[in-house]
Amino acid sequence: MKKIGFSGTLDPITNGHMWVIGEARSIADEVIVFLSQNPVKQPQFPAEERKKIIEQSARELGWENVQVVIVKNDYTARVAKKQGVDYLIRGIRTTADFDYENLIQQTNVDVLQGAKTIFVMPPRDLGSVSSSFVKALEGPVGWNWTMKKFVPGPAYRAWILSWLRREWDGLWDYAGAAELERALIEHWFAHLTGPKAYGGAERHYHNLDHLVHGLCEIRGWAAYTQASRYDMDIVKKAFWFHDALYERDEAALYSNEEASAQLWLSSGLDKIACADVAALIRATDHFQGPAIEHKLKDVMLSVDLTILGQNDEVYQAYTGAIRREYAHVEEARFREQRQLALISLRAKAEAGALFGDAYFAEQYNDTAIDNLTREIDALA
Repeated sequence: MKKIGFSGTLDPITNGHMWVIGEARSIADEVIVFLSQNPVKQPQFPAEERKKIIEQSARELGWENVQVVIVKNDYTARVAKKQGVDYLIRGIRTTADFDYENLIQQTNVDVLQGAKTIFVMPPRDLGSVSSSFVKALEGPVGWNWTMKKFVPGPAYRAWILSWLRREWDGLWDYAGAAELERALIEHWFAHLTGPKAYGGAERHYHNLDHLVHGLCEIRGWAAYTQASRYDMDIVKKAFWFHDALYERDEAALYSNEEASAQLWLSSGLDKIACADVAALIRATDHFQGPAIEHKLKDVMLSVDLTILGQNDEVYQAYTGAIRREYAHVEEARFREQRQLALISLRAKAEAGALFGDAYFAEQYNDTAIDNLTREIDALA
């Protein structure tokens, strides 16, 4: 078979979709993904961006024989037939899927004189994966790590950047801002999510995932404790900047926290709360000791430590990311220093002093002790 088509809204494209495209590649020389642009639906991403995501996902797998065509104001089966595609491929997960797809197939062939349909059944682990399933994951703490398991990398990156953009815009009066202020808001979002900050290739842990997780934790804390909007926004702004500069050079002139505080002060954002946010960033500097205080210090530090109390799968991913982030450190020295740091953290957890804020201590302290103990033993 020369050509086979696969169609859908693909918002976002999932690993289930990618599996079907992979099956199509095994039986055809060329696969054309027909991307539906349905004016009735309100997708997360416009058609051109979805096209780019699909193309990137195919390229990351080395799939050179996959192209994407946006279908506008026409039926996919009819467009496929015009492009020399006689068959469309569809994944069938349930009997309900079959009944629906069979009806569509009859319409495509009998009414539209379009392409016929080939049905394939995905493996069990992908049987429940759909775009609507993936969309429903967004929200609770840890949603990003769960979503990551079900979508290809480019779709995941696009999704969390879209989520982060909404979080970022929610901190500023973007609509009412003057042109210069809007330019600053745009600039700093691009900078913080870009290669010089959390989006950097060497940011294996202090990266966009870390940012999403922390902001979700802050949202949960604010809702549970009924914190004021001002306090929640102060913590969020501090969290956006607190690891924006992350140097691993012990001889650096400033600590990461001080450098990040200075970056915030130079940003030109939020002149009213500027000093308050900088003080909170500085208050998280472990090397400056307890001398720097802030009423939200315990919250900020606790948010940063919640990774220690996550489930085993997430914690294992975290430890692997930390090792990659410190790949420049020789193995024996890394294990020695890491173990000393973990023993100190476990002692604090056992004394009830790891999470200074009660909301986080109640959720994460016991699990953190278990995770830290397992890692300490593994490093011995």
